Parts: sequence; structure tokens; C-alpha cells
Amino acid sequence: MATPLHWKKSLWILWGANFSITCGMNLVLPFLPLYIGELGVHRVEDVVRWTGWIVAAQFITSFLTQPLWGAIADRRGRKVMLLRAGFGMAICTALMGLVTEPWQLLALRLLNGFFSGFISMAVSLQASLTPPEHSGKSLGTLQTGAIAGTLIGPLIGGLLASFLGYSHVFFFTGALMLCASVIVMVFIREERKPPKEKKARQRTPWRLFRPLLPVFAASLITQIGMMSIEPIVTVYAKTLYAGKHLALIAGLIVALTGIANLFGAPTLGRLGDRIGQRKTLVIALTMAALAFLPQALASGVGLLLFGRFMLGLFIGGMIPSLNALVMKLAPSEIQGTAYGFNTSSLFLGNLLGPLIGSHLAAEFGFRSVFYVTMSVLLVCAGFVYMSRSLDVNRRAAEG
Repeated sequence: MATPLHWKKSLWILWGANFSITCGMNLVLPFLPLYIGELGVHRVEDVVRWTGWIVAAQFITSFLTQPLWGAIADRRGRKVMLLRAGFGMAICTALMGLVTEPWQLLALRLLNGFFSGFISMAVSLQASLTPPEHSGKSLGTLQTGAIAGTLIGPLIGGLLASFLGYSHVFFFTGALMLCASVIVMVFIREERKPPKEKKARQRTPWRLFRPLLPVFAASLITQIGMMSIEPIVTVYAKTLYAGKHLALIAGLIVALTGIANLFGAPTLGRLGDRIGQRKTLVIALTMAALAFLPQALASGVGLLLFGRFMLGLFIGGMIPSLNALVMKLAPSEIQGTAYGFNTSSLFLGNLLGPLIGSHLAAEFGFRSVFYVTMSVLLVCAGFVYMSRSLDVNRRAAEG
């Protein structure tokens, strides 16, 4: 078991790395539909569809490769997987600033997905170092690094896009991801397990994954609901705002969710340690679903911003709770693989969500996406509430 000093030190190093990665990833999201417009796509319906496919493309290859990276992490270590993801995404993202056609951007997003998985491996590494009684707090705090990047990234991206142009933002994003990789390479020390444990891990029966199936399903449904609105937020804001600074306003709309997340994640993480992750997840899903109502009813930017803030308060409880459940239900010898499967579930949701949302918006209007998303999250809350097996602790799972 890692000493308290060790896991706390690793927590803050990985916090900084997660911040750099997610800040870089979110730099480009607010203006992505506008960038697609510069690449020659002009009809609103076509922009929305292209945005949906380009956002989703990364998660096609991510979904297929995450279990493989998780299994390799169990054998070779999590740090090498962090470096693979960080350096690979840095190169792919920088190249996106050189594209001249939408299909080239789509191809690079597919390649970027092959290298993705930095955040999940950071979570897996931190979970392996953290005492079980501190898992909710630790993973909730780690989540705030990603949240802070989500908060600051869109604002920086909106400013850079306004003053430097869209392509330069991709170069800046690649540099931030490179910084995250260097931070991990220099400062993270991973405790490797002895060879005997490796042999035991290879003999681990697949029945040990059975208690995790509800977690994987919840991760899938949650991400479908959350990602369905991502391709349309900027275009939706454009229908509510007619000013000169659309990229900056779009960045603020995305960032406000991150601001609220910054408060919600550690608070709900501590709540999960006290009342259990399953109950916390039900609360977070229900309240996040209700936060879509003011967004659907918005007639101006103000109500949309309010809904985004309320959404952010409760999003912070979802992913940390799911990660903590993986940690408690998965025996230590399969945790890397378990996190890989859970990340694949998230990425499958990230793939399906934008496609569903963009096509709903194109066919039935923007507001339909919010109502469908609200329904999906409420269904997920009911599913988690009925899954009493998620209250089983790690000791029972290992038995």
C-alpha cells in the first residue's frame, strides 16, 4: 500500500496533468462548428451533422482500443499508457490546425481516438495508490483537475480564436498536451507489482467482471445523455445571441458548466464516501436531468447560462462515483482492465451521444435534444437506483 504522502503527492501531480489535457481538449470545442464552416460547410443542418460526426469520431477508435490499453496497463504499468496517450494526442491535435477539408479533420479525430485514454489511466493509477476509505474524496479531487481544464479551456479557446484564428488554437492545444505528458514523465513514480501477481492476474476468471456490468451500463447511458448536446451548444447559442463575440460567448457557455463542476465534484465525492456511490449517483443523475429544462426553455443567453451552471453542479458527482465503484468492485489485479472497459463504455456513449443529438437537432430542432437528454438521464437514475448490487464493497467482490 502506498504511503499517505505518496498518494497525496501523486494526486496533485496527476491533477496538474489532467488539467493540461482537458484544458487543451476543450480549447477547440466552442468554435468547432465555426471552424467547420471555414472549411467550406455552410448550411446549418450540414454543419450540425459534420460537427456530430467529428466530435464522435474520436470515440469510435477510443471505444475499440480502451480495453486493450487497460489490459496492457495491468501488465506493463499505467505510466507508460499515460505517456502513449499524451504524446500521441499532442501530435494529432496540432495537425488538426493544418487541415483544409472537413474529412481531414474527421480522419485526425479518428487517429486521435487511437491514442486517447489519458484521463482514465490517470484515474486508474490514482485509484491503485489511494486507500479505499479515501477513494471518493481522492477521485473527486482528481476530477476537479479535469473540471478546471474544462472551465478554463473554452474561455482561452474563445479568446484565442477571436484574436489569432481557429487553426492557431490547435497548435496551442498540442503544446498543452505535450506539457501534461512531460509532467507525468518527470514527476510520476509508479509502484510496479511483483511477477507473481502478474501470473495471478493472467489466471483471473472473467466472472470477476460480472459485478461491474451495471457500472459499465450506467457509464454508457450517462455519456449518451451528456454528450448529445455537445455538437449543438454553440449553434444553439447562435440562435439566442446576435452579438459580435460569438466564440467568446460560446466559450463562456461551455466554461460555466466547468465552474459549477469545480464545486460539485469534491462535494459529491465526499458525499459518496458517507452515503455510498450508488445513492450519490442517483441524486446527481436526477438533478442533472432537471437542469436541462431551463436550457430547453431558454429564450435568451441568461437562462441558458443558468441551466448550464445547474447542470455543472451535479455532473461532478457522476464520473467520480462511477470510478469509485469500479475501484471498490474490481479486484486489484484486474483494475486496469476494468477501467479500460469502463472507459470504453464512456467512449461508446461519447460516440453515440453526439450522433443522436446532432441528428435530432437537424430533424426536430435544437430543443428536442434537451428533452431527450433529460429523459435519458432520468432513465439512467432509475436503473442505478434499482441496481442494489452496486452497494457491494470491494471485499465482497474479491470474495
